[in-house]
Amino acid sequence: MAASHLYANRRVAPLLLLGFASGLPLALTTGTLQAWATVDGVSLQQIGFLTLVGSAYTLKFLWAPLVDRYAPPVLGRRRSWMALTQILLAVSIMAMGTLSPSSALLPLALLAVAVAFFSATQDIAFDAYRTDVLRAEERGAGAALSVLGYRVAMLVSGGLALILADRWLGWGNTYVLMGAIMGLMALVTLAAPEPEQVAATPRTLAAAVLEPFREFFGRREAWLVLLLIVLYKLGDAFAGALSTTFLIRGAGFSAAEVGTVNKVLGLAATIVGALAGGALMARLGLYRSLMLFGLLQAVSNLGYWLIAVSPQQLWLMAAAVGVENLCGGLGTAAFVALLMGLCDKRFSATQFALLSALSAVGRTYLAGPLTPPLVGWLGWPGFFLVTVAIALPGLALLRWRRGDIERIDRQG
Repeated sequence: MAASHLYANRRVAPLLLLGFASGLPLALTTGTLQAWATVDGVSLQQIGFLTLVGSAYTLKFLWAPLVDRYAPPVLGRRRSWMALTQILLAVSIMAMGTLSPSSALLPLALLAVAVAFFSATQDIAFDAYRTDVLRAEERGAGAALSVLGYRVAMLVSGGLALILADRWLGWGNTYVLMGAIMGLMALVTLAAPEPEQVAATPRTLAAAVLEPFREFFGRREAWLVLLLIVLYKLGDAFAGALSTTFLIRGAGFSAAEVGTVNKVLGLAATIVGALAGGALMARLGLYRSLMLFGLLQAVSNLGYWLIAVSPQQLWLMAAAVGVENLCGGLGTAAFVALLMGLCDKRFSATQFALLSALSAVGRTYLAGPLTPPLVGWLGWPGFFLVTVAIALPGLALLRWRRGDIERIDRQG
């Protein structure tokens, strides 16, 4: 299928705006909210407290079984939750705009907690919907458009919102505008198609909690697939853990130079990589895409090694960041497609939430804590060479379990 037809497909195309809806609330409860509180004169200690409002994103797997088991009685099992949470998000975000951090911090923080909860619930339903609605050959393209929409939303609710608040609308009106945009996303959900095959709903809440685990761990390849999920992007996670610190402190670039390259070129390269990955996956299939893109992810870390051993050159930094983000975008498209392929559609909300949480284990509990001592021991050049080696066990496991991955792809 040609890339243009693949991305224009009625099952794939809506995922661009639905991915946008998924990404829009995050910055409004994190960076943008912190900027508003800072400008409004809130103390540093209180701003630190605000970082806790996003806990729902980490804990969302706890109520994912409820989304699998129950659904509002309109629009189908997944879209009903999406539309409901989008409407609740629109109202809550606009309500945030009526308050001020300096005079009503606690009510504003509680509203932010509600926004994070509704947003995490929307993510549960959206991930399940995307898993259910796409055919096997469309998963890469669907993942790519979702990533594109999510990244654009982060720019809108992050960078653009700060500009609008500072120069044009003020903070309250900016939040009202963001809430109105969120409300429009419910119209996209109304227009999105239902899955071609609607899986049976778990009969009881107990079944919705237990059956996803029983079904998944009943597969003979379950534990090795879980290990693959942890290992596949581990080298990428290590290389990126302190990349900004390396570019500023290790390579001597200014914060402005690093910020411009990361935000503009890095974002553009990630988007191009994800879109290209989605198109290539339709031709290569899941296994070959994971292997090729995984190899490119590993090799792209050598760009940072080259910066570490070369004289300071802005073009080299831009090229390395661009290539690394391009390859990371390719790998992300294939990896999200793998997670979708692993889900039983009866339990896709719960299983995707659990698998995506597991995928963060390497980044959170391995790359974050271990990167500083490795840099201290090996130096920056040695560390980036080691990140290439860290990527290899995941690729070796992928090669060993090729049959399992190809079977997942065939089963659709």
